[in-house]
Amino acid sequence: MTTETNDLKQPQKRRQLLLAITVLFVLGAIAYGVYYKLVLANEEETDDAYVGGNLVTVSAQVAGNVADIRADETQMVQAGQPLVKLDLVDAELALSQTQARLGNAVRQLRERYTGVAQYDAALHQRELAVARAQDDLARRQPLAADHTVSGEEVAHARRALEEAKAAQAVAQRQLEAARAGISGVDIAAHPAVQAARADVVQAWLAVRRTTVPAPVSGYVAKRSVQVGSRVTPGTSLMSIVPLDQLWVDANFKESDLKDIRAGQPATVVADIYGSKVAYHGKVLGLAAGTGSAFSLLPAQNATGNWIKVVQRVPVRIGLDPKELAAHPLRIGLSTTVTVDVKAAGTALGSAAPTAPVYSTAVFNQPLKEAEAAADAIIARNLR
Repeated sequence: MTTETNDLKQPQKRRQLLLAITVLFVLGAIAYGVYYKLVLANEEETDDAYVGGNLVTVSAQVAGNVADIRADETQMVQAGQPLVKLDLVDAELALSQTQARLGNAVRQLRERYTGVAQYDAALHQRELAVARAQDDLARRQPLAADHTVSGEEVAHARRALEEAKAAQAVAQRQLEAARAGISGVDIAAHPAVQAARADVVQAWLAVRRTTVPAPVSGYVAKRSVQVGSRVTPGTSLMSIVPLDQLWVDANFKESDLKDIRAGQPATVVADIYGSKVAYHGKVLGLAAGTGSAFSLLPAQNATGNWIKVVQRVPVRIGLDPKELAAHPLRIGLSTTVTVDVKAAGTALGSAAPTAPVYSTAVFNQPLKEAEAAADAIIARNLR
């Protein structure tokens, strides 16, 4: 009896176990469906996302030989801090030459202004000569009628008058030419002096520009300059990465972009910290094209055998500066981005602001001080 009872209970237990497993699977499917409907359907996620940032290039403004290097890679620098110093000899010699040319220009113009008075006196002298020749001819013409003087003498007087008038015309043209170069302006405002003055100001600023400052605060990277090397304007010396100006470029599949909008909140998890650290940002905008469209050699799908490849569009995610300060990131790090697509947003990015997005004041030079130095040279040579 016991054996028959056990045989009857075994199939019943199996049916109960299978029923329980089926119920668990059904409940799991229902729970996943609810989770997908409430959470996953309202999110878009990608792990094809990387940290981006500004790579500020430090370059020379003037030519020279590198004398000092004040910062190296991985070191933190502040905006305006000297990074590279060039040899001053060439710049100081150029400044001395421009100062000498400015003084010479002022003295030459003083001579020209004085020469105008000389030409004016010469013209007056020629005018008196014309008047004397006219008087001589007027006295001789009545005497020629009664043969008191000969006709030859009258002819000589007439020629003398013509020569005096020609000399007067020459003196008049010389005076006009002398006045044309200086009329309307004083010596300090003359174009020749202003050009020489501008050269002095430029050379004065070039001396200061032999010190290359850091345009922004950040960390030095990609240093290529070496002591003793000759650099020219525009030569890349090193780069600075401001780690407080970072973002994430998340490359979403084109099939995932339907509900992504600018302004939606996003969560970023960086591989360097793992899931324990989450950054909270927002979608700043979507790129104007796919990554392949902006590549150096775009794909040409109109020729050959074509295979459809799902394209990806970069989506820029802005990060919270406070969270960045607490957990710094580096350019190029891998991240996972999750965008809350149920939140409201705009399909297109916002218009560019009227104020500068990034700016620096380290290149502002004391122009007034340079101009004052040039004006002092003009004043000394005008005495």
